[in-house]
Amino acid sequence: MFDWLSDMELPVSFEEFDIVEIRFKGGRKDFYRNTNRLELITGDAVVVDVPNGHHIGFVSLKGELVRLQMMKKKVDNNEEIRSIYRIANEKDMEKFNEVRDLEGTTMYRSREIIQQLGLRMKLSDVEYQADKSKATFYYSADDRVDFRDLIRKLAEEFKVRIEMRQISLRHEAGRLGGIGSCGRELCCSTWLTDFKSVSTTAARYQNLSLNPSKLSGQCGRLKCCLNYELETYMDALKDIPTVNRPLQTQQGDAILQKTDIFKRMMWFGYKGDNNWYAVPVERVQEIQELNAKGVAVETLLLVPQEEPKQNEFVAQVEGSLERLDDKFKSKKKKKKKKKKPAGAQPEQAVTEVPKQQKERSEKKQEQPERGERSDEQKPRKQKPFKNKNKNREDRENREPRGEGKEPREAKAPREQREPREGREQREPKEARGPRELREPREQREGREPRERRENRPPRPPRAEGQTGNAPAAGEERNPDQRPKKRNRKPFRGKKSDQDANKPPRNDA
Repeated sequence: MFDWLSDMELPVSFEEFDIVEIRFKGGRKDFYRNTNRLELITGDAVVVDVPNGHHIGFVSLKGELVRLQMMKKKVDNNEEIRSIYRIANEKDMEKFNEVRDLEGTTMYRSREIIQQLGLRMKLSDVEYQADKSKATFYYSADDRVDFRDLIRKLAEEFKVRIEMRQISLRHEAGRLGGIGSCGRELCCSTWLTDFKSVSTTAARYQNLSLNPSKLSGQCGRLKCCLNYELETYMDALKDIPTVNRPLQTQQGDAILQKTDIFKRMMWFGYKGDNNWYAVPVERVQEIQELNAKGVAVETLLLVPQEEPKQNEFVAQVEGSLERLDDKFKSKKKKKKKKKKPAGAQPEQAVTEVPKQQKERSEKKQEQPERGERSDEQKPRKQKPFKNKNKNREDRENREPRGEGKEPREAKAPREQREPREGREQREPKEARGPRELREPREQREGREPRERRENRPPRPPRAEGQTGNAPAAGEERNPDQRPKKRNRKPFRGKKSDQDANKPPRNDA
């Protein structure tokens, strides 16, 4: 609860409401009377009167809002309301912290005792009183539990007065706390005190999928927030018709698939068709009235009417405004000019370049864009396709392109051709006969026999200055002997002395 009256100054003659709301562990709240007129601030720790002792709580609300809170919770302002002793000091807070540290070990030990006794109950929390005279055990169970033996053993174990208090699963989640699926702290642990029953009909009205894992909260029950928007959905559903039967059309029966309550749209689908068609609520009511009279509608949706054409003057004005907007959007920011050093002369080429660029841009604008042909431009003639992979005989027998040319004569087959000059006509392999009866190769070609060539005397040494295969002096050259080719080394960039002394050439 937020105290929105805390900053307001009260009149002098006005007396402040003397009852204060105090918060304890687990979100439990109660009302106590400020009999000593203590100056309290929200969040102060105070010592209050409880049965058989005292306890420490924290101030959560004071002033006139407490009166409204008591009216809401239907609490009577009578003598049964207990009083506040004092504001807690350091000694009170030290004892309170020591007692609070014992709650964890007490809960684990008591759970072991419950398992030994075999009781079907779930112990969720333990709360000690500030004076360590009483301990309250909070548990939840589906059925009634006989815990008389449990109280006897717990009193012997911890030596305090035991109080067992059964709570629901929603209260248990509120005492433990946690984060909900919405990302915020649980409503039951922060502000929600009255837990109303939640049914699945609330989910049906809101068109939610009946999935228990999504609709249930941490307590295992349906979420309390399903009731928050239920009234708004109920008001919106008053104008939406209920479709109990499929709509009859000439295309078939249209079955209701989904309803959007706030957009006032209903989706229908045909049997064997996976497509859904959105139909307004008014159109659905018209179709239901026609079906009640026995008339089947042609289509679910009406044919959309053509929009009236805009006036030409209005269209021109709107078009010009759009062009102006585009022009200012595309306008780039001007670059800042760099400052030139003192004494520097302006360059002429820099001033001439923009003129040339302007002339080029003007020429480009005059020329038609690529891909668009002007009226004067003629289309290019397509060249005939040339097949270069045709047979040679087809190329020779083809008709000549020019006039007066005669076609080439077809060549005779290779066997009937005459031998070329300087080439002897060889006999076919079949006419040569077997290899053993053939003449030696030297006799056929007119060469010396191999034995005579091997027994030939060696040549005399070459004279000085003689190079290559030229015959020595007094030696006759054999006409059948061919000069051998000499492999010359590549030129490596070295020039002879004679080339170096030559004058340079002046010709181009």
